Amino acid sequence: MPTFPIAANAFREAIRQPVHAVLIVAGLLALLLNVNVAAYTLEDDNKLLVDMGLSTLLLVGMLLAAFTATATLAREIETKTVLVVVSKPVPRWELVVGKFLGVAAAIGLAYWLLAVTFLITVRHRVQTSVRVEDTYDGPVLAFGVVAVVLALAISAAANYLYRRPFPATFSVVAAGAATAAWLLISCVSRSWRLQHPATDQDPQLVIGLAMVFLAVLVLTAVAVAASTRLGRLATLLVASGTFLLGLVGEYLLSLADARLTAPLAAVVPNLQLFWPADALTQGHAIPLWHLGWLAAYAAALITVALSLAVLLFQSRDVG
Repeated sequence: MPTFPIAANAFREAIRQPVHAVLIVAGLLALLLNVNVAAYTLEDDNKLLVDMGLSTLLLVGMLLAAFTATATLAREIETKTVLVVVSKPVPRWELVVGKFLGVAAAIGLAYWLLAVTFLITVRHRVQTSVRVEDTYDGPVLAFGVVAVVLALAISAAANYLYRRPFPATFSVVAAGAATAAWLLISCVSRSWRLQHPATDQDPQLVIGLAMVFLAVLVLTAVAVAASTRLGRLATLLVASGTFLLGLVGEYLLSLADARLTAPLAAVVPNLQLFWPADALTQGHAIPLWHLGWLAAYAAALITVALSLAVLLFQSRDVG
């Protein structure tokens, strides 16, 4: 079955793209800056930190979906390299599904790195007073700096000594280093005392991260479908339009003359359902059954988007 080899190849191509690493670095910088930016509210700064962090993850995930999809499928169609695959006895639907799985895996790797970094920033918290213990989290800073230095050093050495692509190596090594740093930070308190790893962990945040990732997967499927017929800029516009309209779908239905907006709201995925920040910042628990229901809804949306992608690509002249 060629689907998984196609997916593996698409994954390697995606993480080798410079834009993949650039968006990861941009997301990491944004998450780190959020710790300081969230300190200028008159209410609970840490609630704003969570809201801004989840917004950063969703926005970067949307951009990764658009750029990665165009870099793996649309670019191959434009350069005619896709002929190498379609000229063989490989059904086109397997090519589309394989590309989606590879792109989703590459985005999943980036999302994991950003999500772990988000959890680390939440552990650090926003400065609450001028006292040193309330200003800086020693373990977060120490293990975080070590993880960044190791990721850069290993990636640079692999590129110099073995000609490994720097973006791909950095994405993989940084994800592993950040995970190790997060596990070590979880075992040490702010005062450098050993603690249970679950002491500073909020399971609700993990559920919220999973909800956002489901929305990113839906946007990935939409970007893959658009890239079967459109170029890079048009695919980015479609993904951005789906992202923006998906967040205001409920508002479109609430308008006075909903007859005009109802068809649009019915076609565009309702991404507002995947947004957990309101529940998390207001202290409302998100049950696991709700996450399961959203997973089923996301699976249905992805199936529809990929079916459309197969129909569009089936009649596409790539010669």
